[in-house]
Amino acid sequence: MELATNVNGCALVFEGGGYRAGYTAGMANVLLEEGIYFPFVCGLSAGASNTVDYVSRDQWRTKWAFTALAGMRDAGGKLSFLEGHGYINGDYCYRGLIEEGVAPFCWETFEANPADIRIQSFERDTGRTVTWGKKDCPDIYALIDRVRASSTIPWLMNPIEVDGQVMLDGGLGKGAGLPLWMAEDAGYEKFLFLATRPAGYRKQRFSGAALQVIKRLTSQFPYLQEAFLTRADRYNAEMERIDRLAAEGRCLIVRPDAMLVESTTFDVALLEQSYELGHAQALRELPRWREFLYGSSTAGPRTRPAPTRPVSGDADYLQLG
Repeated sequence: MELATNVNGCALVFEGGGYRAGYTAGMANVLLEEGIYFPFVCGLSAGASNTVDYVSRDQWRTKWAFTALAGMRDAGGKLSFLEGHGYINGDYCYRGLIEEGVAPFCWETFEANPADIRIQSFERDTGRTVTWGKKDCPDIYALIDRVRASSTIPWLMNPIEVDGQVMLDGGLGKGAGLPLWMAEDAGYEKFLFLATRPAGYRKQRFSGAALQVIKRLTSQFPYLQEAFLTRADRYNAEMERIDRLAAEGRCLIVRPDAMLVESTTFDVALLEQSYELGHAQALRELPRWREFLYGSSTAGPRTRPAPTRPVSGDADYLQLG
């Protein structure tokens, strides 16, 4: 199988956010539907799932993982937590789906795709930020374990060990949940950043009772405690930096028009609606994306007919689909 990329010099970046990333899964599928293929893709936490599913070019799995999965009994919830599997059942939602054939992963396409990836996790006992690319994933299970490691929200998911280290959610590490730095580290200077937070969002520091709870829960893990207590300031500083890149024309930030769900939402109907909103927003914004990626609002690959007149509004563009 010979695959190719067709975006030059620009990285695709997925923010995490649990089931909020279903919104950006809708956007990822518009890119796949249009045949827009990036040479480098990175993400963390739920954005790691979007990263690998996009590179596997599997439109069905890209959507299913953030819509239908939540409705499955073994995926998580209060009963799963009481049974010791975590509020989100990591054993089932990662290896289990593949082993049982519920949601197979297109490993052959992923491996054949020339695009490189980076996903990020956090070593609980050292405070080290760890990133992995394709070379670190010789088989499907090495890959899916690292996606799980990137997504392991403390206390909501049971942790996993990779290379002898207990790994937790990548959002605790460098960038504080904003993974664009991995693309910069790989040498890229231009970025399409699919965010899961609205414009103007900033994190608030822990205070009051919440601060005391965090300190108690992390008292045996000083690096984890430091990561939690400094995360708001680190996130906000990084978001300011990314906003500056956008002002310079180097980063196109796509923020959700509306976010209906939280990271732990299990309501399948709401998750489906959130996915569809992200998909619809991407269709509306495609001309702007094409301008950024290819230099013209009508340039680049497409599977839908090209506009026959200037796009005058959102409704006109949607009718072309």
